[in-house]
Amino acid sequence: MENTQQTSWKFPSRFWIANAMELMERAAYYGFFIVLTLYLTDVVGFNDIETGLIAGFFYGGIYLLPPFSGAIVDKIGFKKGLIIAFGLLTVGYFFLGILTTKLTVIILLVILMFGASMIKPLITGTVAKTTTQANRARGFSLFYWVVNIGAFGGKTVVPYIRQGIGLEQVNFFSAGMAFLALLFAIFVFKDVEEDSKGKSLQEVWAGLVRIFSNGKLIALTLIVAGFWIIQGQLYATMPKYVIRLQGVEAKPEWLANVNPLVVVIFVVLITQLMRKRKAVNSMFIGMLIMPLSALAMSLSNVVEGGANGTIMLFGIFEMYPLTLMMIIGIGLQGLAECFISPRFLEYFSLQAPKGEEGLYMGFSHLHSFFSAIAGFIMSGFLLDAYCPDPSTLPLGLTEAERLSYYANAHYIWYYFVGIGLLAAIALLIFKYWDKIKGIFKKQV
Repeated sequence: MENTQQTSWKFPSRFWIANAMELMERAAYYGFFIVLTLYLTDVVGFNDIETGLIAGFFYGGIYLLPPFSGAIVDKIGFKKGLIIAFGLLTVGYFFLGILTTKLTVIILLVILMFGASMIKPLITGTVAKTTTQANRARGFSLFYWVVNIGAFGGKTVVPYIRQGIGLEQVNFFSAGMAFLALLFAIFVFKDVEEDSKGKSLQEVWAGLVRIFSNGKLIALTLIVAGFWIIQGQLYATMPKYVIRLQGVEAKPEWLANVNPLVVVIFVVLITQLMRKRKAVNSMFIGMLIMPLSALAMSLSNVVEGGANGTIMLFGIFEMYPLTLMMIIGIGLQGLAECFISPRFLEYFSLQAPKGEEGLYMGFSHLHSFFSAIAGFIMSGFLLDAYCPDPSTLPLGLTEAERLSYYANAHYIWYYFVGIGLLAAIALLIFKYWDKIKGIFKKQV
């Protein structure tokens, strides 16, 4: 009987409903987020530097707020929380398609940030409460697949909307997906029975303070943020970079899908292969891969110089050199993520005092908060310097003069090669820090 339970894929209806809502929400979010910087610049009128600042704080807030949102959800219940969250998302996305003044857009992004920050504790909490110890691993593996399917689907559909009827119309796609999830929350989802009162906002804040007092944990978080700074360029830099160099017919949304595809294929295999290695050793391999990822992205001009327009692969696929090098670079990022992300979460969880595992894991994505702010702000300045908005160029330029403004666009990726190398070196120092301290003590 026990073996049957362990191998069963049967879950209660609330589990499948929650995953269906997660799929809709991820399609809405990633469909919107992959073109956010384009929207802020091309539709709203922010420059690249302002866009980087706004998008960075939006993305960072989504990863900082969930533990606080989760504390609120524990008080009001999961069903009410889902209705509020999807209500905020529906309103935010919808009005971003209508109201495009700068102040209004910032207000709507704050609304979206709070709505999105509530989804993670709500859905993951529902998955946790609707699975047993025997099938929880399978339950979360299904959840992980749903997340990636939703993200993949949203980014696949969006270029048809952006190129067909207009960039601002992407918001209505996201609003429609969020509204469909809202209907599920209102009419289909049944509340999850609560067996605890959860943490108060004061307790969550106290937990955050304790995490920041753990110097070793924060040091590793900041080091790993170096990886996520590069990873975040899929959304901060890559869409504008590809469209400005290759033309409006390019589909950077499809290029971004290479990352989740690689992760889904390889994460289980790599985690299994590295299971007997220390977490820091696995992360170090990923850190060594990341500079190669940024370097590959920078080499499109070199490959283009040796090609006659396009490259034929295996006698079947024809693609631009920039597209090829982006695929290689983004694929390497996905591979690095397989080595880094699961093992960092493992390391983070082991630092939690007994009884506070859930609270600590709520803050396990602090690296994304730091990396979003730093990475998006950097992206704004780098795009402005090396790959400027075409609308800011002088009028009446010849094609050769216009291209001269983009001659050094690939320099952008050299900065991220440097960040990747610094992060890898920092992780190596972190790994041997106790031995290094011992050497200095002996010398003193």
